[in-house]
Amino acid sequence: MVHLPSVGLAVAAASGLLQTVTAAPQASTDSTSTASTTSFLGGLFDFLDVANLTVTHHNGKLYGCKCSPGQLCWPQQWKWNQLNTTVGGNLKLHIPPAASCYNTFTGPLGTVNTYDAAACADVHANWEDEMWTVEKPGAALWTYFTNETCRPTLNPTDSCTLGYYGVYVISATTRNHIKAGIDFARRNNIRLVIRNTGHDFIGRSTGAGSLIINTHSFQDVNWISSYAGPGSYSGPAVTIAAGVQGRSILEQGHAQVPPKVIVTGECPTVGVAGGFIQGGGHGPWTTLKGLSADNVLAFEAITASGHFVTANEAQNSDLFWALKGGGPSAFAVILSVTMKTFDDVSSAGATFYVNNTHIGFDNDAYWNATSIFHKWSNHFVDNGLYVYYELFPFTLRAQPFVAIGKTVAELNAIVAPMLAELTANGISYEWNPKSFPTFFDLYVDLFEAEAAGGSALTGGWLFDHNDVATNNDGIIEAFKTVFSPRPDIFSFIVGHLFNPGYGAPVSNSATHPSWRNATDFVITVLPVPLGASKAVKADYQNVLTNTIDQALRDASGSGATYVNEADPYQPNWQGHFWGSEYPRLKQIRKKWDPLGVFYSIATPGTEDWEVIQDTRLCKKL
Repeated sequence: MVHLPSVGLAVAAASGLLQTVTAAPQASTDSTSTASTTSFLGGLFDFLDVANLTVTHHNGKLYGCKCSPGQLCWPQQWKWNQLNTTVGGNLKLHIPPAASCYNTFTGPLGTVNTYDAAACADVHANWEDEMWTVEKPGAALWTYFTNETCRPTLNPTDSCTLGYYGVYVISATTRNHIKAGIDFARRNNIRLVIRNTGHDFIGRSTGAGSLIINTHSFQDVNWISSYAGPGSYSGPAVTIAAGVQGRSILEQGHAQVPPKVIVTGECPTVGVAGGFIQGGGHGPWTTLKGLSADNVLAFEAITASGHFVTANEAQNSDLFWALKGGGPSAFAVILSVTMKTFDDVSSAGATFYVNNTHIGFDNDAYWNATSIFHKWSNHFVDNGLYVYYELFPFTLRAQPFVAIGKTVAELNAIVAPMLAELTANGISYEWNPKSFPTFFDLYVDLFEAEAAGGSALTGGWLFDHNDVATNNDGIIEAFKTVFSPRPDIFSFIVGHLFNPGYGAPVSNSATHPSWRNATDFVITVLPVPLGASKAVKADYQNVLTNTIDQALRDASGSGATYVNEADPYQPNWQGHFWGSEYPRLKQIRKKWDPLGVFYSIATPGTEDWEVIQDTRLCKKL
């Protein structure tokens, strides 16, 4: 990755050597003048500079498409050079991280030598390291939706292509860089991808033919002793810039006097102010304090029309509500979020295991243990707990149980009925409770980093209190289907026990109403074979949607799942992601982005958009 020169088209080999590929002359007459940065005016008048979609026919249907490399509509090189100047030299061609392991990389704009032995060794050593991947300008932490065309290899003669990654990336360092990228995409009909950390299961942080805006460099944090903004809240708060990650904000909060926390995710790489909060945001404090979106006080953002706006209870209140769980990359690009903070407190945590060292390979004992564990999940969240667990064949692994503000004795008392029932059924287990001076100490000790670089499809579903109370056996039967949807396919489960309604019974966000009675949100993970053909991928997607997740839906009456960690191709995603909130969200989208400058799959107002011919983002006309 290197900066573009002022003329020609340069791409960078991983070795740092430059080669120039001449760009073909292309017709274009669009202006690149700068739009106003005043407050949002509203309506289509703010989009008079938008470029037209490119009309095309596909399978007998008429579409209007975003422009793709190689088409006459693709901006001439002088335009990209001008954009590069506007963003202070921070526009780069996007080359996948593993390109250094190949002799050449072939992208839509040319071919370049890329092999670099030292850089390739670094790729192999760090491919599964989330933090390593986050620091790459456009890389995805989980790679299925990149089309897997440039993974690490030991054979440099293999082929490395761009796949479904974006073509260019702006590593923005100022708010005006983000604005310039939005304006350029709008005026030139370019697909736009907003990428904070790349922590994304369902392909919203990547997109073929796109311009990527990377917001990860925005790291400012401002702790506020008494919030003085609109609304009734006047307690402590923090303003977090777009690129700050969960682990970082918890570390900085721990250094405050007294130590502070926010509702963030369990994974350290999650960018708090990005797609996380726009999807609702759940984590270890959610049972006590609600979803992350429930705790937002204000946003600073940039709209699709290129305007800088403040959104809070008094200003742009509709946008404020929509950004709180209404869907990522749908309404605006968040520059910063101001959230409530809470005093950190002493806590208890524990690990809990049932595996083949306890039950051997007794399938009945395994499912009996899983059923007993899950049967008590309402009881756990009703006592203020959060539990992160994983289900693999003959392995039930809960790490951790989280009891914020409680002692080990209190945690043991809450869990005692489950442990007693396991013992009564002859099931041995491992239970390891531990006390911590603060939640942060628990977080560092008990939560584990996730691995990057995997290729899988992700689904999931929410089970509410009524599901667990009346149909726990049915839920367990659904789990069995997840494990073995058919003889040749295996998938597994990552579960999260929490209830936002325990601490925040009334929603102030755009999240699905069913979250207020939640118990267990499960993620289903279906690994896909590397090198799978399009037909195999379609088959696996069908299995995820219509067998694995259908079993979960059939076992539940919640009607809900989580925006950021579920199958975007499921039927009725609108209702499943947002329920009764969806019609209002769709209307707000029409106001703030009426022409589709922003896009991420299965978000409000995208029903008519789809990717055709593998790479072209188009709208049905």
